[in-house]
Amino acid sequence: MIDRMIQGLILQGIGGFYSVETADRVYECRARGIFRKNKVTPLAGDFVRISAEPDGTGTVDEILPRRNCLLRPPVANLDQLVIVVSACEPSPNLLNTDRVIAAALDKGIEPVLVFSKTDLMPVRALEEIYANTGIRRFSISCETGEGVQGVLQILAGKTTAFTGNSGVGKSTLLNSMFRGLDLQTGEISHKLGRGRHTTRKVQLLKLDGGGYVADTPGFSSITLEKSDRISKENLPLCFPEFLPYLQQCRFTSCSHTCEKGCAVLQAVRDGKISESRHESYTAMYREMDGIREWNKK
Repeated sequence: MIDRMIQGLILQGIGGFYSVETADRVYECRARGIFRKNKVTPLAGDFVRISAEPDGTGTVDEILPRRNCLLRPPVANLDQLVIVVSACEPSPNLLNTDRVIAAALDKGIEPVLVFSKTDLMPVRALEEIYANTGIRRFSISCETGEGVQGVLQILAGKTTAFTGNSGVGKSTLLNSMFRGLDLQTGEISHKLGRGRHTTRKVQLLKLDGGGYVADTPGFSSITLEKSDRISKENLPLCFPEFLPYLQQCRFTSCSHTCEKGCAVLQAVRDGKISESRHESYTAMYREMDGIREWNKK
């Protein structure tokens, strides 16, 4: 029987095989060699066209245009990225958190902050840092159930990835929301102060009420490829609390890091923008200077 070309969604990829959901079934597919030749990797979340065989196998022939994609976590066509930050064990890394927020906004993905383990330590300080960002925030405890239903309610009809440092409780949160999911979780290494990597692949999980969620490998730092780096011009736009002040600076070329007459710096002094967030912005801006100088050599 001649194979047929149909459209589907990649749910996961392991060892060169891709599970592709179509209207009638899930096919196990290999990708055409042209993708490797062109150094293109199909990702979970990609809409694709496949050549489907009657036995449930197939070949990924074409990746349809992506609205967006992240390489860490490796997933495409996201509506929202839930960034889980633990109150403790491991301690919050706010620079990494702010990098992920900025990367999401730069790609048109809505970031959502989830502060976990509130049963172990209050998260009021974290709430205050992000109070003026306009980013949706949830404070949760999987031990007590606090806030978990609020996170569940925002997932319907959306494609959502969960990310954050290892050990912050991504898989535990998903297990709390979806009974029977039984994603592997790991204990915190007290010697290292961080969690073991327990999630080995990105897999989209279909929700009964519509939409998909992905549990993603933990990361110690986020590294964007050259093509993914935020431009200097766009970086201030990736800090939403800066927006009301960007047109009020004395100089149109203001970097918002050290200049006199900078309205953003004044907002930091006035407590309208948190010092922590501005420190992250400045660190990212200076890294861009370093990249630019390195590229000149």
